[in-house]
Amino acid sequence: MDTPHPRNPALYRLTKHLLQKYHKAVRPVHDWTEATTVYLDVLVHAVLDVDAQNQKLKTSIWYHEVWDDEFLSWNPSMFDEIREISLPLSDIWAPDIIIKELVDFEGSPDLPYVYVNSSGTIKNSKPIQVVSTCGLETYAFPFDVQNCSLTFSSALHTVHDVNLAFLRSRGDMKHDNKEFLNDSEWELLSVSSTHNILQSCAGESAQIQFHVVIRRRPLVYVVSLLIPSIFLMLVDLGSFYLPPTCRARIVFKTSVLVGYTVFRVNMSDEMPRSALSTPLIGVFFTVCMAFLVISLFKSILLVRFLHDEWSAGQERPLLCLQRDTDADGPRTDPRAQLAGVTEPPCCEEHQVQPGTLEEAWFQLRSISTYFQTWEQAEQQEVKWLALLQRFDRLLFQAYAVVLGLYTVTLCSLWALWASSAGAHTRGGTA
Repeated sequence: MDTPHPRNPALYRLTKHLLQKYHKAVRPVHDWTEATTVYLDVLVHAVLDVDAQNQKLKTSIWYHEVWDDEFLSWNPSMFDEIREISLPLSDIWAPDIIIKELVDFEGSPDLPYVYVNSSGTIKNSKPIQVVSTCGLETYAFPFDVQNCSLTFSSALHTVHDVNLAFLRSRGDMKHDNKEFLNDSEWELLSVSSTHNILQSCAGESAQIQFHVVIRRRPLVYVVSLLIPSIFLMLVDLGSFYLPPTCRARIVFKTSVLVGYTVFRVNMSDEMPRSALSTPLIGVFFTVCMAFLVISLFKSILLVRFLHDEWSAGQERPLLCLQRDTDADGPRTDPRAQLAGVTEPPCCEEHQVQPGTLEEAWFQLRSISTYFQTWEQAEQQEVKWLALLQRFDRLLFQAYAVVLGLYTVTLCSLWALWASSAGAHTRGGTA
């Protein structure tokens, strides 16, 4: 217990020597005309959340900043060869670096110490959970690639006081994903960076912008969303092969419409919501639902039209032959017996006594007139059926074109998604 510790007195004397007359409110330079250069580096550790509805990105990053403090240097030979110590960050001057897109810090640990070496170089490294604004584009969901920026700059100082620079080369930073957790929904493609000098009313200010490019892994959505939607569209497309006059077609299309509705509700929970853009698969699905409703409405009108024609055809012979059944009884107006039905002219032309040749002649004429009228109605019905069948064929072709475009678009988006990683890799190599 009484063994002396030779380094502790030197460490205590060094800390007292450095901080006894230190003023953290003053920028640590002997010549105030010289700028303090802060070297920055960012390592993306994980993508925690992508909120397309609120246009926010939550990432976990390792943030490194290095700068030189001319008031915190010493001669290691005078302090038992101590070349590096840790000092409280609250006791020394620190640059006022902020993230412009920052919305909130969530769960970021507060690390109170920084490392200082004998030449006065300070290293401040800490993990940060950054919630930042980002213009998220969901049009190509689930094959979307997002590009979000993290812009670092001094909150107050101009470039003549605090300048920014890269801690590593931009080529090394761009494809350094060794710290990235690669088991989430998102994959890190690259972290490119740019250095800019901005002009403002307060003067010139330096900023460093890191562009975090990520892409979604689409396999789970292809299996649970895209393939079932294509199957449902194919089933609806197959319903066009049912006869247009078949009433079961209405029942079948109604069942498919219920399936569309249930699937659309489930799909809305899976797709990202954004007021700025709508996923392309949602647009295609809505168009296919519109085709289904139009086809169902057309089938209902056709069945209703055929039902009216069939009912009228059944009533005409009854009215024309009504006089034979009432020959021995009192004669009444058939329109009084069948409300809402107009007596055809063939039954009103002549009033003759039953049992005569004249009556037989007029009965034959009425039957001939009925068949002519029935033939004209049937020809009109054939014309309407031909028109509706052409419309049905046109609707089928439009539906097939939309489904083909949907499939080709998905394959193209998948191909672009697959080539995005290679493009970023070639860009980094170049």
